[in-house]
Amino acid sequence: MEKEKEYVNPNPIKVGISIGDINGIGPEIIMKVFKDARMSIDCTPIIYGSTKVFSHYKKLLDENDFSYQSCKSASEAHSKKVNVVNAWQDDIVIEEGKMTEEGGKAAFAALELATQELASGKFDVLVTAPISKEAIFKAGFKFPGHTEYLADLSGEKDALMIMVSSTLKVALVTSHIPLKDVSTALTREKILDKIKAFDQSLRKDFGAVRPRIAVFGVNPHAGENGKMGVEEQEIITPAINAAKNADILAFGPYPADGFFGSNAMKGFDGVLAMYHDQGLAAFKALAFEEGVNYTAGLPIVRTSPDHGTAFDIVGKGVASEQSLRSAIYTAMDVFKQRKMYRDINANPLKSQVRERKREGEEIE
Repeated sequence: MEKEKEYVNPNPIKVGISIGDINGIGPEIIMKVFKDARMSIDCTPIIYGSTKVFSHYKKLLDENDFSYQSCKSASEAHSKKVNVVNAWQDDIVIEEGKMTEEGGKAAFAALELATQELASGKFDVLVTAPISKEAIFKAGFKFPGHTEYLADLSGEKDALMIMVSSTLKVALVTSHIPLKDVSTALTREKILDKIKAFDQSLRKDFGAVRPRIAVFGVNPHAGENGKMGVEEQEIITPAINAAKNADILAFGPYPADGFFGSNAMKGFDGVLAMYHDQGLAAFKALAFEEGVNYTAGLPIVRTSPDHGTAFDIVGKGVASEQSLRSAIYTAMDVFKQRKMYRDINANPLKSQVRERKREGEEIE
């Protein structure tokens, strides 16, 4: 009997992964994901970090099934293997579960090298493992988070944070700012820009043909006709109306608690929240294991897990790798969807045929 041939993907997507904080669960979940050899069928992983870090955690966690090879750059990466690019040469002390300046320094070095090689086209998509903001700030990082850092490098005024799961996409108007500053940060123009960016991302990155967007209010009960605040009447509703005039299917403003507590979200392709915890608290409760943080509005594709460094469980072998795995697959899906979007829009006839098929019209 002839032996079944092993499937080989002729064009695996090159996935760059920054290691994150070396004292957090980043190295641990990376090992858990890639000890499964099937992960290397569709992607070539290139991890920016340190072989010494992985050697340390392999021994600590007894992860003998995780193997890797060292390379100087993504340009030397081998398909069907896990490739590790050393982002620093100095010996750095690993202190599992602790916030240290050295941990932040290593995370920053890995991120810088990864973004440099991504900008030069040495790999296709970027996945960032969790960082400790306190630690990386001590190392000289000047941005509230990955999103703002990548937006600045890309020359974009304002990127859009979208939390993604198989059933839910939540974008934010404001992200890493204090709650007391949210109301003053909200303007009609800012909300309209976010609605437009969200609509464009749902089309280009996720394949929605005519995306429907639910927009939240900022006050309890969406202001209740001005009784609990006027932002909905004076800022949010005018932005929604302006979006509708631009042929965008935006609706609201909806109160966040009632929306997430009902089946309303099933009628929409995406949800636009006004501030960080308004959108992310519910998202993480509903989709924490598989949730992915995606940065829209950039020329590059970047995702990350929807959790932090989890210092309290480092080295215990209990950290879940599911969100990181989902982040890798989401990045690859967006990369392929963007290519399809470019191809379709380069040939408008393809788009017309696809829309007619979607509406059930018979194509001869």
